[in-house]
Amino acid sequence: MTIDALAPYRWLQPPYGDRGNLLGEIYCVTLLRGLDPAEVLRRFGARTSTQMSFADLELAVSDFTTVTEGGDGGGYVGVVATGDGCAAVEPCGWSGTNNPTLARLSAGTDVVSVLRHDYACDYFHYAADGMVLTAFDPTSPEHRSGADTDRLASLMREFGLPLEESSDEDWDQRYDDLSGHGLARMFAMAARLTGVTFTADLLDGPLLVGAIADLPPSQEPQRGTSLGVLLEQLKAVSGPEPDHGAA
Repeated sequence: MTIDALAPYRWLQPPYGDRGNLLGEIYCVTLLRGLDPAEVLRRFGARTSTQMSFADLELAVSDFTTVTEGGDGGGYVGVVATGDGCAAVEPCGWSGTNNPTLARLSAGTDVVSVLRHDYACDYFHYAADGMVLTAFDPTSPEHRSGADTDRLASLMREFGLPLEESSDEDWDQRYDDLSGHGLARMFAMAARLTGVTFTADLLDGPLLVGAIADLPPSQEPQRGTSLGVLLEQLKAVSGPEPDHGAA
């Protein structure tokens, strides 16, 4: 695959400081074949759901990370239907990369989860029928884990991800190529594997949003609790705002 063929996915890894960076420095996108948004949320463990814009999802995530200090991910996932499947977006999150979550998400279908983490490493997970088959860091695709690490070998080569160790002489050039284009390559592979292409316009419409199941127990929503009420509860945990007008 040529570099130009990756153009539809460049928006997912804009230059540092670019104001067009829609998803930020940490996010997880999970693409799922043949499922609807409500079923995807159920598999993430969400007990309730509501429609909201991507901007409102980001506000909910901001409230959650303020309370939890960011160590528990973003707390929420927004799902949108596209083609014959769905895209699930976690701003500041990574639940879609956890093996137990991937096992639930991939039951009876194919799932690809792509993690962007600017402070750690990006990662690709391919799961099917409840099992993670292949997982790798795009900057070192020769090191893979999973139940069938060679399942995607030909596809990885097609998309410019070498499976052989690099020599000392070409290591710098290879790393620059893989770090600069690895994220786009992962999303291109994900589209091929799931039939779901993740485009920026999917974030323009409403998403079905729910709280992810692995919330800390004190903040896990009770059955029947609306997402709006949950957000108020999260704000309450952080305590009242200071009265700047007090003498």
